[in-house]
Amino acid sequence: MGKSEEVVLLNYWPSPYGMRAMIALAEKGVQYEYVSVDVVNNKTELLLQMNPVHKKVPVLIHNGSPVCESLVIVQYIDELWAADGKPVFLPSDPYQRAQARFWAHYIDEEELGYVDIALVPYYSWFYTYEQFGNISIEAECPKLVEWAKRCMKKESVSKALPDPVKVHDFVVMLRKKFGVDS
Repeated sequence: MGKSEEVVLLNYWPSPYGMRAMIALAEKGVQYEYVSVDVVNNKTELLLQMNPVHKKVPVLIHNGSPVCESLVIVQYIDELWAADGKPVFLPSDPYQRAQARFWAHYIDEEELGYVDIALVPYYSWFYTYEQFGNISIEAECPKLVEWAKRCMKKESVSKALPDPVKVHDFVVMLRKKFGVDS
């Protein structure tokens, strides 16, 4: 990344979509400014200016130009910072790239890829799903949890995902705020 490049990520900590962008940036070694936007209580003017259509995070701002939608951001990061020695999220062959976008078996690869980055942020929400759904994701989907734990061994993933209990507490707060729980 050149010295004149400015990279800003607008995100809200519990967003699995924002976690995708954080992981991709970390995997490429891109330095960026993280700007937290509380999309529940206070959508900032910057967010509304950078994503006037959906008014959602994440938004990657690269040299003043916004890129919206998490998987579009991951593709943008992959293509823009495709230097030697950096991981590649999608194969170069168009057919293989299409397959990687579609098939979940891509998750089983050793190297972190596009589908991994798209799916792993939900791992931080598993505890919440289990608490509210009275289920055990590990018992029901052991291979999925095994894969997620492998992904969590990567520093780029473990640093991007919030503590599952913190996510649960956030959901409890939202449920109370919106009258779901009385």
